[in-house]
Amino acid sequence: MKMINIGFGNVVSAGRIIAVVSPDSAPVKRIIQEAKERTVLIDATYGRRTRAVIVMDSDHVVLSALQPETVAARAAEKAEGEEKD
Repeated sequence: MKMINIGFGNVVSAGRIIAVVSPDSAPVKRIIQEAKERTVLIDATYGRRTRAVIVMDSDHVVLSALQPETVAARAAEKAEGEEKD
């Protein structure tokens, strides 16, 4: 199981990520609000501005202070490492 650092020592399973998106659009804000209401929202920003929203296959939504491009690049690195093994 490959893990991806999403900032401040927090990690998520690379194989369980469905999407990494920016929190700026109204539909993503709605996803965040619904996840909060269902108590499946995980805030890993440590009080900083949310820059990436990670949607997991377990229906959890994770907020990160890293840019979506950074999280996606880390996920791509992990995927390349799996292919080489």
